[in-house]
Amino acid sequence: MRPRLDRPGLLFAAIGLAGLILPLVQFKPNRIVLGEGIALHAALPWGAALTAALAALLVLGCLRWPAALRTALAVPALAAAMLALGAAAHHLTPADNTLARVAPASGFWLLILAFALMLADALSRLRPALWLRWCLLAAAVAALAAILGSGALDGVSVMREYAARQDAFLREARAHLMLAFGSLGLALLVGLPLGVAIYQARRLRGPVLSVLNILQTIPSLALFGVMIPIFGWIAANVPGAAQAGVAGIGVFPALVALFLYSLLPVVSNTLTGLTGVNPATREAAIGLGLTRGQVLAQVLIPLALPVLLAAVRIVLVHNIGLAVIAGLIGGGGFGTFVFQGLNQTAMDLVLLGALPTIALALTAGIALDLLVQSSRRTA
Repeated sequence: MRPRLDRPGLLFAAIGLAGLILPLVQFKPNRIVLGEGIALHAALPWGAALTAALAALLVLGCLRWPAALRTALAVPALAAAMLALGAAAHHLTPADNTLARVAPASGFWLLILAFALMLADALSRLRPALWLRWCLLAAAVAALAAILGSGALDGVSVMREYAARQDAFLREARAHLMLAFGSLGLALLVGLPLGVAIYQARRLRGPVLSVLNILQTIPSLALFGVMIPIFGWIAANVPGAAQAGVAGIGVFPALVALFLYSLLPVVSNTLTGLTGVNPATREAAIGLGLTRGQVLAQVLIPLALPVLLAAVRIVLVHNIGLAVIAGLIGGGGFGTFVFQGLNQTAMDLVLLGALPTIALALTAGIALDLLVQSSRRTA
């Protein structure tokens, strides 16, 4: 039987072939100017052969092969695209030139997108067991760390920006994680009891959720702007406030803003999870002699755990991305590099802040999805 055409594979092939036609890299005389785009076949001495090999893999992906084979095609193709970027940077940069930059161009991003979609589609068809998905996630993180640690990409412009700012990068990474996880912790500390309270007191649901919905609709920049004069006045006029860390700019208003945005998902999912428990289960627990507190702690919350973990996933991924805005008000995080790059018209510096944010959000989202699935199996 001849393999049939695969519609998603046709889409992935179209994206990837466009990536092979478009420039793989941009060679720039310095970090600010746009530079000249260079396609894969011209960027390396063996670029034509690699272009043909990747094109063949994309064409093969148009056919409905077994998912395991499609996975085996996508993984080396992803690695080849990344290593080709690093090799092109080393090949095109003169040895004695410290100003020239080789940056990833549109062709590289389209290649990565095409093979990543091919891999995701193949894995979804394979439907691996939960433990295997954890192993695949760990393997993906380890492979990326190995490529970055090997030095193969050191010549790429964004890695050269990292090398020049390594201490600052680590400091801002800690700040970004503190903002994302700190605001999540505060939201859980306040939101879980509040969700339990409105579950037990129905008359409070409307007012509480209305207020939280209003907070959620305020644009992030507007909320930061409102907090600057408010917290600035508090820091200047309330004794001990400044010593406690309250300020109009910096970490404090950024943490408060992320906390406020996190409350609605936590409270609403807590309420949804608790109300979703079968009333017969609650009545059976009461019939066994459990108190209201014991029913809540031993029955309702464990059964609502998948929904609560879904709220954690929503909040964490949202806050990892939104924490970039904290760079505008001196809150630190990867947004510091993003806005510095925009001010200096240095896109490599923008990527230094954007790429780890995206990677962190994707990893956190996938890991928490797996945790949600684990909790549903044990609930």
